[in-house]
Amino acid sequence: MNGSSLAPGFPEKEDRHTFSLVGSFASEGASQEWKRLLRSSLDDVVGIALRLGIDPDEISDVMARYPARINPYYLSLIREHGDPIWRQCIPSREEIDDDFGDEDPLYEEPENQARQGVPELITHRYPDRALLRISNQCAMYCRFCTRKRKVGDDDLQPTPNEIDEAIAYLCEHPEIRDVILSGGDPLMLDDRPLERILERVFAVMSEREYGILRLGTRMPVVLPQRITPELVGMLRNYQPLYVNTHFNHPREITDESRRACGMLVDAGIPVGNQTVLLEGVNDDPVVMKELMQGLVHMRVRPYYIYQCDPVLGANHFRTRVEKALEIYRSLRGHTSGLCVPTLVIDAPGGGGKIPILPDYLVSIDDEKVVLRNYEGKTHVYPQRKLPAPAPFTPRTA
Repeated sequence: MNGSSLAPGFPEKEDRHTFSLVGSFASEGASQEWKRLLRSSLDDVVGIALRLGIDPDEISDVMARYPARINPYYLSLIREHGDPIWRQCIPSREEIDDDFGDEDPLYEEPENQARQGVPELITHRYPDRALLRISNQCAMYCRFCTRKRKVGDDDLQPTPNEIDEAIAYLCEHPEIRDVILSGGDPLMLDDRPLERILERVFAVMSEREYGILRLGTRMPVVLPQRITPELVGMLRNYQPLYVNTHFNHPREITDESRRACGMLVDAGIPVGNQTVLLEGVNDDPVVMKELMQGLVHMRVRPYYIYQCDPVLGANHFRTRVEKALEIYRSLRGHTSGLCVPTLVIDAPGGGGKIPILPDYLVSIDDEKVVLRNYEGKTHVYPQRKLPAPAPFTPRTA
């Protein structure tokens, strides 16, 4: 594993809820290694405290509110206490000590309640796109997650009836031509139940002009063993299909994650990346540039950098917007354009993704446009001169 072995001492134990999603472990082959790793995850106070040398009292109240799961692969990427990998996966007292923020800052649930007839599993914020949540489980629970309020809760796992209602909604709304399968993580479902949903949604989108499917997953990052030949062979049957994943730090780019992303791209499935700007993880221009260049090198397109959402329990991860702009300036012009994603704030209250940019446009008038480049130097671009209007000639009788 990129020079590191699985962290020792993980108990072999039965998981309490995951296997309703990922199926039986009776005949695990090499392509089912992800299930063994998932089963060996740390997901209880005592296990995490003993393995990481943490006082159980420091995390017991946190985990009573927000679940944790750290699989052996992702745990093996930690080098020291409090490093960028640790911060993303290990519970912290800060999650409950600071009460700033909103449990649902993007208004996913209030929007559904206000929009008559929208099923619980659907977010239909933009005219031609809809997000469909098909799982509320993850291979690793990110401590900054926008959906901290609901992921990991057995009682909120989507039911077959809820999936039926969501797909019926897609059928009834012909303006939707782009469906994002999300969660939780949709790849927590085993291949067969995942394909049953995929083929139904694909059947709807294939009837729409320019219809596409997208799949949002962090598996290539936190459990790349989930990207198996069997999974990729199944996914390639539902083109056009795009995968968006979520690398936040260069150390998440390992031999395993390169292999996972390479398998998807080689199968004709484009892979994009959505990074969240996180204090103590990637709020450094050097780190962010290395991450973006590493992604492009393995053919993953940097898509978005998000300002961290003001979600309850994640305020300690948020940076000021000035930091985001500093990091964007450190990319634009200083590395390949392919390495420069769009910097956005997902506006609280359901406003959607809004791009934010430094002031490259200084002024504009009828004669010229004054621009500021990546070095801070100004340049003038001449406006096109419009032809003078033709003289008015009155019509004669």
